Amino acid sequence: MLNQRLDQKLLQKLSPQQIQLIKLLEVPTIELEQRIKRELEENPTLEEGREEDEENMDEENHEQEDDDEFTLEDYLNEEDIPSYRLNANNHSKDDEKKEIPLSIGASFYESLYDQLGLKKLSEEEYDLAKYIIGNIDEDGYLRREIPMIADDLMFRQNISVSDEELEEILKIIQSFDPPGVGCRDLQECLILQLERKDMENKAVKTAYEILNNNFEEFTKKHYNKLTAKYGITEQDLKLVLEEIIKLNPKPGSSFVSPGSRPTQHITPDFLLDFEDGQLKLSLNSRNAPELKVSRTYVNMLEDYANNKSNQSQEQKDTVQFIRQKLDSAKWFIDAIKQRQQTLFKTMNAILEFQKEYFQEGDIKSLRPMILKDIAEKTELDISTISRVANSKYIQTHFGIFPLKSFFSEAMQTTEGEDVSSKEIKAIMEELIGQEDKRKPLTDDKLSDLLNEKGYRIARRTVAKYREQMGIPVGRMRKEL
Repeated sequence: MLNQRLDQKLLQKLSPQQIQLIKLLEVPTIELEQRIKRELEENPTLEEGREEDEENMDEENHEQEDDDEFTLEDYLNEEDIPSYRLNANNHSKDDEKKEIPLSIGASFYESLYDQLGLKKLSEEEYDLAKYIIGNIDEDGYLRREIPMIADDLMFRQNISVSDEELEEILKIIQSFDPPGVGCRDLQECLILQLERKDMENKAVKTAYEILNNNFEEFTKKHYNKLTAKYGITEQDLKLVLEEIIKLNPKPGSSFVSPGSRPTQHITPDFLLDFEDGQLKLSLNSRNAPELKVSRTYVNMLEDYANNKSNQSQEQKDTVQFIRQKLDSAKWFIDAIKQRQQTLFKTMNAILEFQKEYFQEGDIKSLRPMILKDIAEKTELDISTISRVANSKYIQTHFGIFPLKSFFSEAMQTTEGEDVSSKEIKAIMEELIGQEDKRKPLTDDKLSDLLNEKGYRIARRTVAKYREQMGIPVGRMRKEL
């Protein structure tokens, strides 16, 4: 017997322009350049340069003369950002004096994309892999859960994909260099690296089995249980531990491309100057390209339109081709402009929220801030804020930082004051750096010291933060 049932589902359909904007929001400056170059090559009706509009240019110049002191507060109170603020002042005064290094640069992600290009994948698989890579952080970890990524692809890009399909794509990425990339946690990170080693080596094989089956005993230093279970001596265990210590808990942050210097340099998406007590923000010029529709093709289309009656089929096909390309060019230009506006709106909200931090550069001034806070300030979707924050960097007067580093959960002091988890991690790092390596601080001791400093934090939270920072437990830090 057949049962009939009527189900009602709410599906969000996105226009091609919206999908294009979403994709552009995700890419950092260095990749945006390549994307624009490809669009220019594929669409003859799209050109570099500014539209010749003297009246508009004069008006913009007049605005700029009357608004020399355009500050952060002006940005935050203005709905439409003047075009000269998006296209001018794109280099700070220190740009040519020095380069500010980071231990992680665009080369890490470029390497992953390069390795992806060597795989034989379908177009859909390639797009899914690129999306996963875009969610990998600077340490090489995929912090987002696979079901969350699948949901995001469904509701934001109308791409239906199962968790199993994404897992298969992730396995491909996990085969890339550096070993351990694409891991979800420290255990998987270490296991992925051991899988690349010689399993004929007894110490390597035992290390692999311990991390797979007895990770908790290993992290808690229950060495007697491990020697008994695997039937090995203390000397054998020492060799096993030496193999594990050689592994890298942060595969992404230590990445160095072949032939490059140990320190990489990145292209910041935003440039922030602090002058006369005012924060002044601008987009990197590479992030704000000047594009226009080809006047030649517009005139050509107008000529064809004026002679419809005498057109051959070939001419009609040409008209259709030109019209499609012109529409595509207009869509792309509009998407770039919307991208710039969204980037500015998001970064301005972050600046307002963290104003004291950006003025002083002191991590202790960093307020607890989550994606929802900025989404509410900008009235944008949380997923949009996430895309802007992912893989984007800002150059400040005290260094270059990824936008995602400004987000952190809130903790409370013993006096009930909210503080950023970033501040607690900085103090933990300082305490561990000053510890006696012959008697390293345990997580319990770190918790006690932090509580003495006025930070209300449990031992398990200390352990979580320590693992996020890639710092081994106290006994692993012990030096004989």
